[in-house]
Amino acid sequence: MALKDIKAKIGATNRTNKMTRAMEAISAVKMRKTQLAALAGRPYARAALQILARLSKSTVLAEHPLTAAREPKRIALVLITSDKGLAGALNSGVIKAAAEAVAAHPADAVAVYAFGKKGGEYFARREYRTARAFENKRDDIALDTMDALAAELSQAFAGGALDRILVAYSHFKSTFEQVPTVRTLLPLSLENVRELVNDIVPERGKWSGPREGDAAPAYSIEPDGADVLGALIPRLVAVSLYHMLLESKASEHSARMVAMKNASDKSEEVAHDLTRLFNKTRQAAITREVSEIIGGREARALAI
Repeated sequence: MALKDIKAKIGATNRTNKMTRAMEAISAVKMRKTQLAALAGRPYARAALQILARLSKSTVLAEHPLTAAREPKRIALVLITSDKGLAGALNSGVIKAAAEAVAAHPADAVAVYAFGKKGGEYFARREYRTARAFENKRDDIALDTMDALAAELSQAFAGGALDRILVAYSHFKSTFEQVPTVRTLLPLSLENVRELVNDIVPERGKWSGPREGDAAPAYSIEPDGADVLGALIPRLVAVSLYHMLLESKASEHSARMVAMKNASDKSEEVAHDLTRLFNKTRQAAITREVSEIIGGREARALAI
């Protein structure tokens, strides 16, 4: 390889390194921003959990239509994937977990609500019905969209059109660990809400913290516990969806940050190897030229 070609490759590799370093820094900032948004909603979720825990010993919670457990014949799958690339195997892991979760049900019994084209296209190719499709390119999440979707799913479940609603997303455990997760959104249960509240705080890192404890003792509500649950549970469903989407965003930015860091490290390694090759090639060329000069002088001396 000519010295000019090696030098051009070194320059291209260094430019790639600058780009991946910048993308790594941007993804780190976006990840922290999304984590803070998720943490900001934790007091609301914790308060809702405490209310449900205190009502768990009464018949009011069991009689609510959104907590009714029945045989899952008709399933809704809310699938959250990213529309952007450079995030490693993030999307493929979520899609695989979602496919395993609905594998026992026929395709015509599953309605897919897809956040992101990648997951929606995967299930559309396998003849699953796409009930709703949303673009997932923006980092800011519209709350009215989540409220509308939660209201639609809650109404379908309460009316008997759906027997179970699952959400597949990437659970953010730490900066270097994102786990494909499938959770039951409806029927709503105390255990599901407790897992949701615990998931808001990562297991490791700057914002890690204690998990929720056992349920508090039951108490009576006036005028009516049904009124409280009628206002609380639909909002809790929307908050659950919103939190899962936030976790998916944090996982996406974290996975992209790690991927860009690996790419930056690899580009530095390649640039180092190319620099050594450049130096060796240049040294060989210099040695060859010196040998040719010395050989020419010796031949000239012999001729004289």
